[in-house]
Amino acid sequence: MGTNLGIFGAGYAGLVTSACFAELGHTVTAIDKDPDIVARLSDGTPTIHEPGLRELLARNLESGRLRFTTQAEDAIAASDIIFLCVGTPPRADGRADLGQVEEVARTIAPLLDGYKLIVEKSTVPARTARWIDWTVRRLAGPEREFDVASNPEFLREGSAVQDFLHPDRIVIGADTGRARSLLRDLYEGSFDCPIVVTSVTTAELIKQTANSFLATKISFINMVSNLCEELGVDVTTVARGVGLDPRIGRHFLNAGLGFGGSCLPKDLSALIRVAGDHGVDVSMLREVERINAARIDRLLAKVEQALWVPRQKVIGVLGVAFKPDTDDIRGAPSFAVVTRLHDAGAHLRVFDPAAMPKLKALYPPNDRLTYVESAFAAAQGAHALVILTDWEEFRSLDLNRVR
Repeated sequence: MGTNLGIFGAGYAGLVTSACFAELGHTVTAIDKDPDIVARLSDGTPTIHEPGLRELLARNLESGRLRFTTQAEDAIAASDIIFLCVGTPPRADGRADLGQVEEVARTIAPLLDGYKLIVEKSTVPARTARWIDWTVRRLAGPEREFDVASNPEFLREGSAVQDFLHPDRIVIGADTGRARSLLRDLYEGSFDCPIVVTSVTTAELIKQTANSFLATKISFINMVSNLCEELGVDVTTVARGVGLDPRIGRHFLNAGLGFGGSCLPKDLSALIRVAGDHGVDVSMLREVERINAARIDRLLAKVEQALWVPRQKVIGVLGVAFKPDTDDIRGAPSFAVVTRLHDAGAHLRVFDPAAMPKLKALYPPNDRLTYVESAFAAAQGAHALVILTDWEEFRSLDLNRVR
């Protein structure tokens, strides 16, 4: 028998989590403040590009296991477990902005009507749960029963549905037996993977540590790629030879423009701030950030080396999403590349299979910026072509036709 779940936030993590929990047989009420988003999702129209999501959405809306609303009171009353999937964007100082998390905690508190388990799924700094507990307890009153737990998501944009339905591990952070039991019951029987049960603070730290380590692998191979270029060595062969060692692994050893998106840069920066606040030396992690930032400079230097002066040159841009199989441009290195090439006077012809509408909203077309409908249209008449996102269709381009 399924569990009644309430999920605050219908963005990337919240929408995928809602649809997948419904697919597993649970009754899910997803809450979002934006009525336009709620209306679109209620009609079965995904607000993000994610393989397999549209089908899940349609199937579970039709079954009645999934619904979307702007009314928090209805969702809380109908739910046994409440997940927090709201955004935690970076502040100017690099720390996570927890304003949306606090807002949800303040919303939940006066609406508690019996025991509820409140679960962080958003990526948050260690000890955030203590603040959620303090906020709810202060506003709800001492007679209200609830627990706060952590159950971080490990979803990769572009494969988030598969990652949820076929996880490599599940992390449960809970400090009471009741909370541990509820989360175990939610997952056990549906997934054949290790379940790590630990304290709330440990679970919070696991997520940020995982993303910071992945960022470190990317910066490491990008540093090695710089050396490979100087030595005339193929970095892909070096990465394969290194990655076949099971202690290291092949994933996240692809040299390129560096990491972006809404997770790795934010979580690395937040971990640096949290560790620094506690007197821990984070010089290694700062170097990871520095190497990553320098990748854009290195790419633009290559463009200038090939074209000399970018001004008045036509440059085709393939890919603006921060990774393939998504339309997300948050934190995408491509945005900085497009901006700097445009500022340098280049004429840009941009194509991305999914993310162009989002870039257009931020960077409307003008006399030196054109959005085109294919990779070959981007290459037409171009002096150079820069590939910023490794979509599979770019990997398999007919290069003779491009020439």
